[in-house]
Amino acid sequence: MSGNAAQYFVDRHVNEGRGDRPAFREAGGEKRSLTYGALADGAGVVASALTRAGIPREARAVMLVLDQIEFPQIFWGCMRAGVVPVPLNTLLAAPVYKAILEDSRATILFVSQELWPVVEPAARASSHLSHIVVIGDAPEGTGSYADFTADCAPSDTVDASEDDVAFWLYSSGSTGQPKGVRHVHGSLKATADTYGAQVLQIEPGDVVYSAAKLFFAYGLGNAMTFPMSVGAETILFNGRPTPEMTVQILRDEKPTVFCGVPTLYAATVALLEQGDVPDTKLRRCISAGEALPEDIGTAWRGLWGTDILDGVGSTEMLHIFLSNAPDDVAYGTSGRPVPGYDVRLVDEDGNDVPVGGLGELLVRGASAADGYWNKRDKSRATFEGEWTRTGDKYELTESGRYVYCGRTDDMFKVSGIWVSPFEVEQALSAHPAVLEAAVVPMRDEQDLEKPKAFIVLKQDVGGDLTEELQTFVKDKVGKWKYPRWIDFVDDLPKTATGKIQRFKLREG
Repeated sequence: MSGNAAQYFVDRHVNEGRGDRPAFREAGGEKRSLTYGALADGAGVVASALTRAGIPREARAVMLVLDQIEFPQIFWGCMRAGVVPVPLNTLLAAPVYKAILEDSRATILFVSQELWPVVEPAARASSHLSHIVVIGDAPEGTGSYADFTADCAPSDTVDASEDDVAFWLYSSGSTGQPKGVRHVHGSLKATADTYGAQVLQIEPGDVVYSAAKLFFAYGLGNAMTFPMSVGAETILFNGRPTPEMTVQILRDEKPTVFCGVPTLYAATVALLEQGDVPDTKLRRCISAGEALPEDIGTAWRGLWGTDILDGVGSTEMLHIFLSNAPDDVAYGTSGRPVPGYDVRLVDEDGNDVPVGGLGELLVRGASAADGYWNKRDKSRATFEGEWTRTGDKYELTESGRYVYCGRTDDMFKVSGIWVSPFEVEQALSAHPAVLEAAVVPMRDEQDLEKPKAFIVLKQDVGGDLTEELQTFVKDKVGKWKYPRWIDFVDDLPKTATGKIQRFKLREG
């Protein structure tokens, strides 16, 4: 069998008689759907259209596409043709799209019509794009998806090595400008064989809904790689996953697997505590992107009777490599290494850190990226042989679980002792009035660093809670860790994938 990932995830189901099984369906709107057979045909047509358009093998195809049924057809169609799909965050600003189009030197752009106004200036100014394909009504100077694929018969899947670069993802930019992360064909199956099979334990009868979008490494695994590895079905939603919409989808579409992020879980818990919980039978719930506060996991379990399996992954490793697992959940921790991955904690000199110590998390496994595009120094600093630096600080407990302490560049010392922003944030989030919290260092009048908190309160909570929250933190995690200053805000700056952008808070 070819090492082309499209052979395993798409063609295999048709060849083995599962072409009639449902693969994707849209929530809301027209409620369009695809079987595995229709997906194979659609991807084959895209591959033929790319060849007809003269897009050569290994060229980049930027995808600014919402979570709609065209997304999997384009993604797998590119791979079928040996073209490299590059799904982009759909919530970026125009200057970032301009930078990515220039950096990737993409030859073709696929864009949902709703997103065209934002990317139009960058697309029209690009010296590399030869084709702009709009899903929907095509403005002047572009072509429609329908016309691009018209009169094309499905093509075969090109042979590829498992080590050929298959697709790129741009990192979420929680610390600055996105970087192009190159992944090979074999990485997709590697995540399905490890996390998908052994932690998520995906089954053919599952129906999956991922609030995290397909352009995000976490969402790509949740909504494509894992269900498609076993012939399960995915619900796609092209809108913003608000708590209200999430509850509606859970109620109406009846998924058995739900994949969220801590911010959404927290807001959804707050909403459900004021109303009714849908009668949907959730078999499995997972979380990543940020560490899950213990009180949110406990509250969710109380509402649904199902644990949230909190884990940590990265764009560089493609999906989760450290996680809680079914029947092995300890809220407030990131669990244990996913089978197939090794992790270690190291100090600033690269020495292994003993149990109970604090160190940077390194990971190795088959899904590691092939490096950053045009970022040689950054690649050499992040990818050290088989090991990938995560930039996350962790503590290893006596029980063999890993506790998240914060990003390496988010940690700071108070009175000579390391303080984890996440530890303080988790303490604040445990207060019944707090919806979200973020903690960063700020210098006092003696020019010493102390914690400062930014807090989003739950609805209908009023009054100045500064002293109450400061005392609450002192009692929970230690007197020197309490926030000396507290700003109450309406929301926190985040990436589209739910990660708090603490660097923006530090910059003031």
